Amino acid sequence: MARLIGMDEAGLGPNLGPFVVVVTVWDVPSSPRQFDFWQAFNEVLTNHPKPNETRLHIADSKQIFQPHRGLVTLERGVLSALRLMGFEPDSFEELRRQLSFDSSTSAADAANLAYDESHLPLPSGQHDFSIVDAWRQCCERQGIRLQTIKAAIIEPRRFNQLLDEYDNKSLVVSRVAFQLLRSVWSPDDTETFIVGDKHGGRNRYDELLAEVLDGEMIFRLEEGAERSDYRVAKTVLRFQPRAEEHGPVALASMMAKYVRELAMTQFNRFWAKQVDGLKPTQGYPVDARRFREQIAEQQRQLGIADGDLWRNR
Repeated sequence: MARLIGMDEAGLGPNLGPFVVVVTVWDVPSSPRQFDFWQAFNEVLTNHPKPNETRLHIADSKQIFQPHRGLVTLERGVLSALRLMGFEPDSFEELRRQLSFDSSTSAADAANLAYDESHLPLPSGQHDFSIVDAWRQCCERQGIRLQTIKAAIIEPRRFNQLLDEYDNKSLVVSRVAFQLLRSVWSPDDTETFIVGDKHGGRNRYDELLAEVLDGEMIFRLEEGAERSDYRVAKTVLRFQPRAEEHGPVALASMMAKYVRELAMTQFNRFWAKQVDGLKPTQGYPVDARRFREQIAEQQRQLGIADGDLWRNR
């Protein structure tokens, strides 16, 4: 049995709401670098849906999610994947607990959201999950297993602390991602292939990987604009643009976006109760400033510190 791991993130650009990194971990029956994810799941998944498509659409979250269309397509895909592992969260809070890779980090982040007491039930819409049985049968026939999905959900206070420490958003991404990755990956366990997007256009990752690898030898296979490949024991790691062409990365992209959007839904519901007629925000810089100005008085009255609300970069 070999292992295939995809990694992606959502929410690096906004000033409001969390930054989210997700890994999806798959056991596969053959060499993970040669394993064809899309062919293996062709009967149940597609990254190029046709009209009236019944298969699950798994792709870069930017292709799937449009704010005006809501969470429908995104939610069906990610909740189907969770059901494949036997997990059916009935609330956002339960989803956060299940995905969090570090219980102490999760508790600290929850403290940052203590002012938000709203409950967000899941699913947020009506979905047909009957395809999950076909997906499960497909996995059983081919000896494939979705082992786990884990997330680092970095709320504004922690994000600002990391920015102060590293003074570089790209370094924040890399260090958060590699700590999360290390929680689900041991280089010596089994033949493994790890794929993720480039971090801010960075081409070199060996020094950052070394910080979480406890003296493991890192061999540089290739470094450049199109890909950066490394070998560590039984693992090959690849960082490339458009990594969502790999199914495990696409699912990670979708899960990261889903978590981020649920967090913003919860955030907007809370503030709508505080300010009459307040227009919701997705947290991106120009609109985030508008939102921040409109909630300023209520924020002061509630005693919510700027650092718990606003990401400095």
